[in-house]
Amino acid sequence: MDKKTLCLYFQVHQPVRLRKYHFFDLGKSHDYYDEFANRTITQKVARRCYLPANQLMLDLIKKYGKNFKVSFSISGLAIEQFEKYAPEVIESFKALAKTGCVEFLAETYSHSLASLVDEKEFDLQVKQHAALIKKLFGYTPVTFRNTELVYSDKIGEMVARMGYKTMLTEGAKHVLGWKSPDFVYTNALNPKLKLLLKNFRLSDDIAFRFSDKSWEGWPLTAEKYANWLAETVKNEDIINLFMDYETFGEHQDFSTGIFSFIANLPQQVFATSAFEFLTPSEATAKHQPVAPLNVPYAISWADEERDLTAWLGNELQLEAFEELYKVRDKVKTINDPALNYDYCCLQASDHFYYMCTKLFSDGAVHKYFTPYDSPYEAFINYMNVLSDFIARVDEKYAGKSKVTKKVEKTTQVKASATKEEKVSVKTTTSRTKKK
Repeated sequence: MDKKTLCLYFQVHQPVRLRKYHFFDLGKSHDYYDEFANRTITQKVARRCYLPANQLMLDLIKKYGKNFKVSFSISGLAIEQFEKYAPEVIESFKALAKTGCVEFLAETYSHSLASLVDEKEFDLQVKQHAALIKKLFGYTPVTFRNTELVYSDKIGEMVARMGYKTMLTEGAKHVLGWKSPDFVYTNALNPKLKLLLKNFRLSDDIAFRFSDKSWEGWPLTAEKYANWLAETVKNEDIINLFMDYETFGEHQDFSTGIFSFIANLPQQVFATSAFEFLTPSEATAKHQPVAPLNVPYAISWADEERDLTAWLGNELQLEAFEELYKVRDKVKTINDPALNYDYCCLQASDHFYYMCTKLFSDGAVHKYFTPYDSPYEAFINYMNVLSDFIARVDEKYAGKSKVTKKVEKTTQVKASATKEEKVSVKTTTSRTKKK
């Protein structure tokens, strides 16, 4: 019997957090970042999640060899902070890379939403990120996942033009309708791009419900979960379990038993005889797509709606987002390292997520992740930083424009002088010939 596929993918990301930047700081200080928070949070999550989880994955690979495989997408901003505050995390990922059982995915360098507004910026960040992964791990990504699994037909077409053959996204109910997320699909505009869809019910059983004692599935054991997987995939091809890597040890504390659950899961999965673990690129190489997936409007993996409202659902978010991307061309023209770095950090989707004003269960999730007391405080702080940043951009751009105009004027004068010299030489030559 041909085995079904189980695809494990984990997102690794840490934004560069902003310090409390007040109105009176504008024009006086360009120090936007909370160095203490960035260092302590990165080191804390490394200690609780990244290091023990990576060791666990390495142990599972040593135990099961090529039969156990996993994939990661690590944002450029996360890697920068690992290099700065927790270099041992980079080394642990390098150890995983050497096993040949891990696939590293491409994404936007700054974990941004650039794909929604600016193809040039989107393409630039993806190339920048792929180059970093190649440099660190010796691995050229062939699979793409967009920030927050954001996807649409148009975005998929852009990704296909970049040369990627596989892309991950959400198995959103309002897009799938009666169809199952447990098959391979293709982009509606370019069938060369194959799509893997997250099974959000089974993924969220681990990521969100694992420690919820009021949940009917609690306590979740590896044996019980493996049986759920086998039952789900009877008539399908693949189950994609996509989640934040911080699920292990950070969102779900060690005391919940989450590490023991993952440690025992492969054994229980193999006991069902139904599955093999494959990376995303291996999965799309094995399974034939069943149909194109039509996604005219962007989807994501966030909140009940699985759309963009977690980041662009209110006027605060839209204003901040629009102002940020208005200066893109100026920033690229100036090409100043300090401004480029700030522009990269300010594009992280987290800043807009903190401004979300949703209520009820979605609001509770947002509140868990935000460092601010309210979405309005997040908006004010971000806009103070952005305003100062834009002022710096405008000042440098004006200075560069003056220099450019001066150079152009000098060039025109030289060109005019050269033209006059040519005319003079031509006239003199003509007169000589007549004599």
